[in-house]
Amino acid sequence: MYTEEMLESIKKVEAKRAENAAMEPKRMTAEEKDQVLKENHPDYREDQFDVLTVGPNKGEKAPKELVKMLQSDSRLKDNLPDLSCPDYETDVLIIGGGGAGASAAIEADNAGEKVMIVTKLRIGDANTMMAEGGIQAADKPNDSPAQHFLDCYGGGHFAADKELVYKLVTEAPEGIEWLQDLGVEFDKDAEGNMITTHGGGTSRKRMHAAKDYSGAEIMRTLRDEVLNRKIPVVDFTSAIELIMDDKGHCAGAVLMNMETGEILIAKAKVVIIATGGAGRMHYQGFPTSNHYGATADGLVLAYRVGAPLREQYTLQYHPTGAAFPEQIFGALVTEKVRSLGAKLVNVDGEVFMNPLETRDVTASTVIRECRRGKQVDTPTGGQGVWLDAPMIDIIHGEGTIEKRIPAMLRMFLKYGIDIRKQPMLIYPTLHYQNGGVKVGTDSQTCVENLFVAGEAAGGVHGENRLMGNSLLDVIVFGRNAGKYAAAKAKTVEVGKLTLDHVAKFEKELADAGIQPDEVSPKLLPDYTRKVND
Repeated sequence: MYTEEMLESIKKVEAKRAENAAMEPKRMTAEEKDQVLKENHPDYREDQFDVLTVGPNKGEKAPKELVKMLQSDSRLKDNLPDLSCPDYETDVLIIGGGGAGASAAIEADNAGEKVMIVTKLRIGDANTMMAEGGIQAADKPNDSPAQHFLDCYGGGHFAADKELVYKLVTEAPEGIEWLQDLGVEFDKDAEGNMITTHGGGTSRKRMHAAKDYSGAEIMRTLRDEVLNRKIPVVDFTSAIELIMDDKGHCAGAVLMNMETGEILIAKAKVVIIATGGAGRMHYQGFPTSNHYGATADGLVLAYRVGAPLREQYTLQYHPTGAAFPEQIFGALVTEKVRSLGAKLVNVDGEVFMNPLETRDVTASTVIRECRRGKQVDTPTGGQGVWLDAPMIDIIHGEGTIEKRIPAMLRMFLKYGIDIRKQPMLIYPTLHYQNGGVKVGTDSQTCVENLFVAGEAAGGVHGENRLMGNSLLDVIVFGRNAGKYAAAKAKTVEVGKLTLDHVAKFEKELADAGIQPDEVSPKLLPDYTRKVND
């Protein structure tokens, strides 16, 4: 599958493999990290950002693509539906069927509230399903939530909400137990102890995993629990606008059937947005590891009713997306490959960094290596560096790759690349929305009765997320949102339903001189007859 030029480079990689496997590359200093980020990370490209001119974050920057969606017309601008006869009535309406939405549904159901999930694809079609490497929790004798907190807070460049980070790390061990009780099959040793590994930016081995399909295993378990409880799931149906009541509180959502275009009204005492990320916005033209529906819908819905965002200017570009073959361009190559010992190697077979720096630093260093002319070129004009997976079997013994990262092995074997013998070509891929809607420790926004959980929420990760903290986030804060939303629902009396905020936002756009040429939320990416420039 590899070209002749690639195979020539692989010969250099093979010649130095034993030496490279044994070496321990030095860690970067704080100053070196700052420099490589500023010179190479996409978040520092000022020409790729615009300033918001309307809404609660007016005057702040965000990616151009996100600004356009936040400042677009509502899909209901010229045709407001009748709200007097709702098609659905529930206590807790959850928008999104991924890990956070499912966790919230389970906890709200536990609290005895009437729950409904609405999801624009199917339950489980989410970034949770595509997560691979594992989930963090400080539950070993040589670790502690305090140490986990320091890793998270420092790894996020001290920008996160400390109270949210505290909740994340202190409730992590319980989250692992909860998942295990539900039936998640984590990797264990012969004595039944959880096997844990390092991740980039972690000071302890606290990554719990199910092979290299941890997210799929977790999502399978959560989905089955939701369905077994007979919690209603309305699939292939998008929320296209939130509904407020005459008291200014969130009171439901306008829904659209993705197949028929039918408009439906869902009335609720409380609403939880759990719509996930934004990879399919393809910020700065990057490929993405995200699922098909990751288009920042939740941010648009919340922003239009007055809920501010935070850290909306920062995205995570996973350092190891597949750069070749083209059929899997941008697909995630789990960080677990590096945590097991594989190192990043340039075209000349040289290791150029420690493989377990934080993701933003690692991605920036890969980009820098390519800019220095040390890249491997692909036949379609792409580029990348090698991730030398065969080191894993050298370090841990033959069969380790097949046992610990079977999904990676299968993904590349489909294209004639055996990662037990050959390296993988990688380049950063758009992976995670670091920021999101601003929430408190109860997962509620400043808009009464509107909660947000998972990747759509901001403040947990600051300006960079550590490996394994996304799956942890959806569990801890999905459950959190479900508990608090259910408790709040018990006291809510919904007023008269209204969509007055739509006209108010349209007036803001007009007063700012903005004439949108699109509607939002985006819902799905548009790939029809597109050609790369």
